[in-house]
Amino acid sequence: MEQLIIRGGQRLNGEVTISGAKNAALPLLCAALLTDEPVTLHNVPRLHDVQTMLALLHHMGVATRHDAGNTAHLHAGRLGEPEAPYALVRSMRASILALGPLMARIGYAKVALPGGCAIGSRPVDQHIRGLQAMGAETVVEHGNIIATLPRGVQRLRGARITTDMVTVTGTENLLMAAALAEGETILANAAQEPEIVDLAEMLIAMGAQIEGHGTGRIRIQGVARLHGCEHSVVADRIEAGTFLCAVAATGGEVLLHKARGKHLGAVLEKLRDMGVGIECLDDGIRISSPGAASGQLQAQSFRTTEYPGFPTDMQAQFMALNCVAQGTSTITETIFENRFMHVGELQRLGAHIQADGKVAVVEGGSRLSGAAVNSTDLRASASLVIAGLVAEGETCVGELHHLDRGYDDIESKLRGLGADIRRSSHGGHCA
Repeated sequence: MEQLIIRGGQRLNGEVTISGAKNAALPLLCAALLTDEPVTLHNVPRLHDVQTMLALLHHMGVATRHDAGNTAHLHAGRLGEPEAPYALVRSMRASILALGPLMARIGYAKVALPGGCAIGSRPVDQHIRGLQAMGAETVVEHGNIIATLPRGVQRLRGARITTDMVTVTGTENLLMAAALAEGETILANAAQEPEIVDLAEMLIAMGAQIEGHGTGRIRIQGVARLHGCEHSVVADRIEAGTFLCAVAATGGEVLLHKARGKHLGAVLEKLRDMGVGIECLDDGIRISSPGAASGQLQAQSFRTTEYPGFPTDMQAQFMALNCVAQGTSTITETIFENRFMHVGELQRLGAHIQADGKVAVVEGGSRLSGAAVNSTDLRASASLVIAGLVAEGETCVGELHHLDRGYDDIESKLRGLGADIRRSSHGGHCA
């Protein structure tokens, strides 16, 4: 079993380039299903989830190639099986993103109910209801969502859709479906994340007519067909936030190339309040921090919420930072009900945290010491890496398949900044 072996206590200094965003790349890859012309995507991260999505698209008949320069070439000229089987998608809930494009392009889709991280219920009923409003007939049976168009109907039709909750993948799915629907679609209560904007910009480059992306109301005028395009995946704001928390905790000065400060407003505000220096540049973010060991960092309370609020995908990383900052903080998780599973592992390293339901109280100033810990989900794994970077002695982080779903070679990037970290298939002294 592979582990990350980390010896804490090293300050981080230098420069690092932030990879393309996983949560943008996955819907962008699915958007290639909307056209029979070639699509080229640049800055596609080399992640397990990306490889799973490419395998899924290949299964459907899409010609795919992900070259060494992180460029993905896709051509859905002729689609074979419009099906996303459970065997391919059980570890990645983003498979649901094939539903909208398949319905828009060929009027039929069979998509297995997705799996992914065990961080709570993430229902797909909003996707189904939206497609039903656009004229699709759907049934859920044998673990699959099966969607079809009524006999004699050639295309989805535009509709006004107001989701019961803000859903990122729901907005993405319905946005792609509406791009080829007949007439106008209004998506109310739409998600506003940068990944939504990135998808809309790619669709516009393919010939879609979209307005209001990045707001809670998106207007789409359907077109008869879309063409190929060339597009670059936006930088991963969560990877950038993870590195910001790591540098804040260890101390040092780092320039994060490609990171976009405007996508991390809530996180940057908390870091500044904590006592960390943040400078937003045209093509990056510079961070300077005295580090937790200085005793100058002040813990910050926060509440996760939909963008542009504090992202749930940064909750675990910031909790690790709060553990070593000074003072007591309260963290309220409002998005997923099971997203405090990293608490027990942080406690193994010496953190003082009390979690009850959706609220965790962190007593800062902990002196962490290395131990063997296991990742429980993607962002939990990043929190353990951050804790290991400041802990005394050696920390061994296991279950790395979670980390590899969302971080492109994070250990090499950290090592380039001065961290004492390596991947081992033999375990470390704390294994």
